[in-house]
Amino acid sequence: MDSATSDASGTPGTPGPTAFRPTAVPGSTASPGRKPLTDAAETGLKIVVVGGFGVGKTTLVRSVSEIRPLNTEEVMTQAGLGVDDTGSVTAKTTTTVAFDFGRISLNDRVVLYLFGAPGQERFWFLWDRLFAGTLGAVVLVDTRRMDDSWYAIDRLEHHRTPFVVAVNRFDGDAARHSLDEIRLALALPDHVPLIDCDARVRTSGKNVLVTLVDHLYQLALAQESAS
Repeated sequence: MDSATSDASGTPGTPGPTAFRPTAVPGSTASPGRKPLTDAAETGLKIVVVGGFGVGKTTLVRSVSEIRPLNTEEVMTQAGLGVDDTGSVTAKTTTTVAFDFGRISLNDRVVLYLFGAPGQERFWFLWDRLFAGTLGAVVLVDTRRMDDSWYAIDRLEHHRTPFVVAVNRFDGDAARHSLDEIRLALALPDHVPLIDCDARVRTSGKNVLVTLVDHLYQLALAQESAS
């Protein structure tokens, strides 16, 4: 199998805790690519997928989107030599140069809009713009290049954006670190969800989004009880 190297509540306009219930996530059957948005849809939640170069962000958006996703992938050229570190992703031939966009409905009323951020350091200046209006984020991690995750976590914490961390398990990864080891290496607080995933598999990608939505729901409940 090939590795996946493609790369609250109470505020006006912000849904209350009940909008975050993850029980209505659609089934695992792949969508035809032209699923229309229902007339009942009234709440759109912006989610950003971030992580290092070649970690699988484009693959994750593609695998879960119920519509044909928008991609800004371009073929990698000689101009990127010495600029983009492709040491662990030597088979990668394309790269995202702006962002990926996809959509998945939680139910008839609530829709997640997914934005996949570019991973190369030279495109990081786009991240702060993508974070504007974001309800939550997924940090995708490749354990072969753990250091690439630091910037994503730092920027999300700077923006006070809730996030979950998903470890994209690649084929041929000899050093299969445990989630406890990864949490320690990333200095993740206990309240930040950390899970395994396979970005190529729709059910696995949906589980990541369910985990994020559940995390946002719990945070909204805690904020509500504290007010």
